[in-house]
Amino acid sequence: MIVKMRKLHLAALSYDRDPILNALERTHAVEIKEHAEKEGTAPLSTDAESLSSYLSSLEGTLETLSSYMERAAREDKSSEVVKDGFEVGYSEFIGAKEYREKADLIVKKVSSLLEQKNTATAEETRLVRAIAAAKPYAEAERPFDAYRPTKNIAVRLGIAASSAWDSLKKQLDGIPLAAYEEKMGENGVLVTAACHMSAVSEFDRVLSSGGFTACPYTGEKSGAQLLASLEKELAAARESAKGAEETLTELSAEVRPLKIYCDYVDFELEKALSSEKMRSTEHAFFLEAFVPAGEEENVKAALDGIEDPLFYEFSDPAEDEFVPTLAKNNKVVRNFETITNMYSAPNAREFDPNTVMSFFYSVFLGFIMGDIGYGLLMLLGGGFLYYKNRAREGGIKSLAGVFAIGGIFAMLWGVMFNSLFGVQIFPFTVMPDAQKGSYTFVGIKIPAMLIISMIIGIIQIFAGYLCKAWQHWRRGRIFDGICDGITWAVFSIGALLAVVGFVEEFSLPILKTVGGITAGASLLAAVLTAGRHERFLGKFTKGFGAMYGIINYMSDVLSYARLYGLMLSGAVIAQIISSYAIGFITGGQIALAVLGVILMVVGHLFNLAMGLLGAYIHDARLQYVEFYGRFYQGEGELFTPLGSKRKHVYVK
Repeated sequence: MIVKMRKLHLAALSYDRDPILNALERTHAVEIKEHAEKEGTAPLSTDAESLSSYLSSLEGTLETLSSYMERAAREDKSSEVVKDGFEVGYSEFIGAKEYREKADLIVKKVSSLLEQKNTATAEETRLVRAIAAAKPYAEAERPFDAYRPTKNIAVRLGIAASSAWDSLKKQLDGIPLAAYEEKMGENGVLVTAACHMSAVSEFDRVLSSGGFTACPYTGEKSGAQLLASLEKELAAARESAKGAEETLTELSAEVRPLKIYCDYVDFELEKALSSEKMRSTEHAFFLEAFVPAGEEENVKAALDGIEDPLFYEFSDPAEDEFVPTLAKNNKVVRNFETITNMYSAPNAREFDPNTVMSFFYSVFLGFIMGDIGYGLLMLLGGGFLYYKNRAREGGIKSLAGVFAIGGIFAMLWGVMFNSLFGVQIFPFTVMPDAQKGSYTFVGIKIPAMLIISMIIGIIQIFAGYLCKAWQHWRRGRIFDGICDGITWAVFSIGALLAVVGFVEEFSLPILKTVGGITAGASLLAAVLTAGRHERFLGKFTKGFGAMYGIINYMSDVLSYARLYGLMLSGAVIAQIISSYAIGFITGGQIALAVLGVILMVVGHLFNLAMGLLGAYIHDARLQYVEFYGRFYQGEGELFTPLGSKRKHVYVK
């Protein structure tokens, strides 16, 4: 059901704003709304922008430390990762404000360590390249400055490719006033060559064309000394990066208190943003908020705990005022609220459709999966995930609950289909065979499960029109509920009876007449009353539109054929997997038996996953279009009480 909302009006002294907001947050029952402009008041100024920037820096630091915590846990199995969603007491949460000084130091230190690590990593990359370039000169025993030319002699030190050295050597031998020294290495030939200045042009031409690369180094160090120096620098860079990482890993012990503090700062930001919706004078502020009916005493108790004087009262929202939506359902139906909210949250002034929708969604999900084994896996897997995420709301917890409940219906349908992982285990079958079973409908052989799918669809459409009638009646429009809801619900009954009557195997031909008369009479009533709110020609056009609606009705019924299609594909694949797997297992060969077990496990898990994906999407589509299209208004906004947005912790 959707909870009725009340409005809270509050006026208090400006310096009491923070304790009042803290008190309201503890109730989890107050959503602050935009206060109307009032003469003599102004919007409150806040530090929301600076808080937002500060929170971003904290979250960045937390993300860095969390990654190092996870890395430490992978390397040391005894280490634990602090995952989001852990519980903290309210006093510990509020007390997180004392952590600010330490948090600021951590942010500064992490920033410095990251800069140190990045600088060291960049230096390491540079040095690795420098060492690779310097290695060929490790055999150069003299300082690089020793290879400088003199007045009459040109000296060249460099590397020649091993493959080109023989050719280059012959050319150097052809220069009368040239000499050279060679040292073979892994990366080429280290060449020291000299030539009289009178032949330097020919000398340089031969070296250049022979693939010779001149030494880029100068100074008093030899090649070996240069290489040793670079390797020492590389070791220092690596040690610096390692030290930064080790310190970051040690700081990851602060992840838990930092997560609490991040959520506390987020709460402070939320209060600042909420304050921007208020109005103020020089000494006082004014607040308006929505409070669920029944929570007034809780809010009163919180406000009465404020020592300084303040004024507050409750009232009903105006008829035309937009009100947030809060649904209050049992634990089963609550899981299905996420499905509705993905489409559009209910309007606060309409009735909650989740109870009705959850039943049909579960029936359809079970029908599509339609297997005892798959249903059991859905129940166990969904139940496990639901229990594991029991402290959370929505998200994976709700999805797991939907699949677990759908698993119960899948097992029930599986009993009627006589299917356990695609294998028949009972000597009887309640439902027709999904692949071969057929009904004779107006003289035409049609798959039996297709007919049953459409019958199920008509039943849901019938329920949709009843919901439409109830929607009107809640708003006092009794006649509209009868004309727009009950009339078409009766038409659905007639259509259902007619379909059953036309199936020869049911042997109920009388239902064709009963159903036809019921549908015809209700359609006539719908045509005659469709234009009751129109004038003159509009009455006729509306009536014609009601007649044309039969086409849409038939189209909607045919949409439920997707139930049959999805169920059939999953059933056929399950049967094929089991038949082959059982054949391998009973074949008498160990290798084939192992292959059969693997096929049975992997094949059915894959079929289950693909089946659930298709069932989840197409089942939701049937609810959104064929069911909600009859009556649902939507366009609501979910009730979001102050302090309900927690990213990392769950405050008890």
